[in-house]
Formats: sequence, structure tokens, C-alpha cells
Amino acid sequence: MMTITYEYEGALYVNLTNRCDCNCVFCLRHNGHKGSIYADDLWLEHEPTVEEALADFRARDLAAYREIVFCGFGEPTYRIGDLCAIVDALKEEYPALPPIRINTNGHANLIHGRDVTGDLTGRIDTVSISLNGSTAAEYCAVTQPRDGEKAWEAMLDFTKRCATAVPHVVMTIVDKDKTPEEIEACRALAESLGAKLRVRAYISD
Repeated sequence: MMTITYEYEGALYVNLTNRCDCNCVFCLRHNGHKGSIYADDLWLEHEPTVEEALADFRARDLAAYREIVFCGFGEPTYRIGDLCAIVDALKEEYPALPPIRINTNGHANLIHGRDVTGDLTGRIDTVSISLNGSTAAEYCAVTQPRDGEKAWEAMLDFTKRCATAVPHVVMTIVDKDKTPEEIEACRALAESLGAKLRVRAYISD
């Protein structure tokens, strides 16, 4: 049975795709992992349809969660159209829906060849973007994006656009091998784009 939604620390996470255009050095997919600390098996047999995802949601008490987070084992914005369709259906069915967040690498506009941030307005409450470095060189070394430095520029631009499209924008870094100076440089960069910085603890496998 596929894991489409799963619980973690009072939030409901949504797993829509295995696809990703990055190969981050700290990714749990390395070494044959199919799951994480969040769920045992996140590797999807197939990408769930909108109806399959909605059926999974309907089997849960959505009002019990503090937040709904589109995250999972791949980059959720590969399925931005389906993600928005799911959110629209949920908002129609559940007037007291918890806040909705997307955890993303910030490459949605690069992936789709258009600005998708307008699609998020009125649907998404928080966008959390993986920063992972204060310079293009550091970012590419850690994230290993398919499009190299172009992905760095796209991520920064996406963050800036999100800041005018959704209420809350957060950029995250993992604290592994980061000096206090590097963390502060990341904080200054995030704030210059209209975002807040969140420092995440490194989780070893």
C-alpha cells in the first residue's frame, strides 16, 4: 500500500511524487532508503491521482492536524496543477481546513517554464524553500541541482516572488558543517528576499 499522507509531530504530510531535479548530499534517498524518520516507505509505486489523494485525506480527521504539508519523497511542485486541485477540493469540503504549507526546492518556475507563484495565492499559507547555502557555489555543492547555477538563481527569484504571493515564506538550511558566519550570511540573504530563515538540525541515517 502506498503512503500518500502520513503524520509527523501533529501535522499531516502529503507525498505526491518521487520526482526531483536535485541530488542533495544529505537526502534520505541515498543508500537505497525508501523512507525516513517520518514514514517507513515513501517510495511511490505510481503517482497518486487527485482522486486517490483526496480519498486518503477523507479517511482522516483533518481538523485534528495543526498543518497540512505537501512534502514527501520528491519535489511536490512537479505536480503544481494537481496540488492546487487537491487544495481547492479540500477547502470546499472542509471549511475549517488547517493551514497549508509546501516544502520545496524552489525550482517550480524553472521546472514548468512559467511563474507559478500566482497559483499559490489564496491556496497556500506557507512556502518553505531549501536554501542550503549562502553562495551559488555552496548551494550547488550541497544540492547538486540538475541545472547547476541556473537553479540557484531560479530558487532566489522564486522566493522573492513567493513573498508577494503567500502570507509566510521561510528558507531553510541544515546545520551540518555550517559556521555561525555562514548561518548569518544565509539569514541575511533570506531576509533580503522577504523570507525568514529556519535552521534545521541534521538527521543522520
